[in-house]
Formats: sequence, structure tokens, C-alpha cells
Amino acid sequence: MAAKILISDPVDYVCANTLRSHGFQVDQVKLTKEELLEKIKEYDGLIVRSETKVTAEVLAAATNLKIVGRAGTGVDNVDCVKATELGVIVMNTPGGNTLSAAEHTCALISSMAR
Repeated sequence: MAAKILISDPVDYVCANTLRSHGFQVDQVKLTKEELLEKIKEYDGLIVRSETKVTAEVLAAATNLKIVGRAGTGVDNVDCVKATELGVIVMNTPGGNTLSAAEHTCALISSMAR
């Protein structure tokens, strides 16, 4: 049976497509906190951005969870201490928005020069 991954915040469609092409079952849905607490036990992996809060309560309910991937910089919305206690790996993509930040800076400088 393929590992099940939940993507609970908006991410680029390439993320889900890449996971599917490697044999993972991917569900990309926005859930309330209550729905997340109920559904998370079905998943082996969770991908979030900054909106979903991966609290100790969520992690305790996630009996099959093996990894939390934060699409972006930082993991301040993930209870890393509880995840470590439960043996859940937490990772992020710190360089994922570097180019966009540089482009935004250049655009702001250009607009100020007008």
C-alpha cells in the first residue's frame, strides 16, 4: 500500500504531482482543526505552509505520521519537541523562496526609483 500524504495548505501543484509520480497517495485538502484531528491518523506524511498549526494535540492524534514537511522557511508552526518525542521527522525548505524574495526586492527598488 502506498504511503498517504496530506497537503493541508495551498502549495504549487507540482508538489502533489511529483509525490504521485513517485507512488504516493496524495490528498490536497484544507481542513479545520477539528477535521485535521480526526483525519490525520490516516496519513504517513503531512505537508504544510504557515497556516496549519501542527500542535502537540495534532501530533498525538497522528498515530501513523512519520514526517512533517514545511513548504517554506522556518518550522515555528510545528511543535518540534513533541514531534521528536514521537519520532516524527520535521523538515522545511529554507531556500524555496530565495529567488522570489530577490525579485520582489528588485521590483520595490524599481518602484522607488520612479
